[in-house]
Amino acid sequence: MIIRPARPDELTAVGELTLAAYVADGFIEPDDDYADELRSADERAAGADLMVAVSAAGTTPPDQLLGTVTFCRHGSSWAEVSRPGEAEFRMLAVAPAARGLGVGGALARWCVDRAREQGCTAVALCSLTTMSTAHRLYERMGFVRAPERDWWPSEQSRLVAYVLDLTAWR
Repeated sequence: MIIRPARPDELTAVGELTLAAYVADGFIEPDDDYADELRSADERAAGADLMVAVSAAGTTPPDQLLGTVTFCRHGSSWAEVSRPGEAEFRMLAVAPAARGLGVGGALARWCVDRAREQGCTAVALCSLTTMSTAHRLYERMGFVRAPERDWWPSEQSRLVAYVLDLTAWR
């Protein structure tokens, strides 16, 4: 698996992969108000680091999209819960056919490594309360709940926050 920036010719597919992952897990319906934001890979690529995980050369098929994540620093229009000196990642999505291959963990680790390279003190994120598989991944990586950063983007959706302190991370 290779993690790299999304290419311009992949942006539509990246947006559709993101939406498909959220729909497959029952987090949203395809016509939900948030669906357009999940599809907007071109906007994420313009304002943040839009990364993709793809199958490696020598595999069949090579360069197949497996997953995606949006990485940003505090102050970005894409940041929601990060604070000064922190990075954040959002919209971590794995193609339904690529589940169980370690794609989500690899993308999350890329974000942590990128934040460390940039001198950040922490990585923050928020997640729907129902995203228990993602929560287990984050907790295994050392993220801890930060309930003071939880928020409600709509009356129906509560987002819970997690933070990884990079000053103590191995």
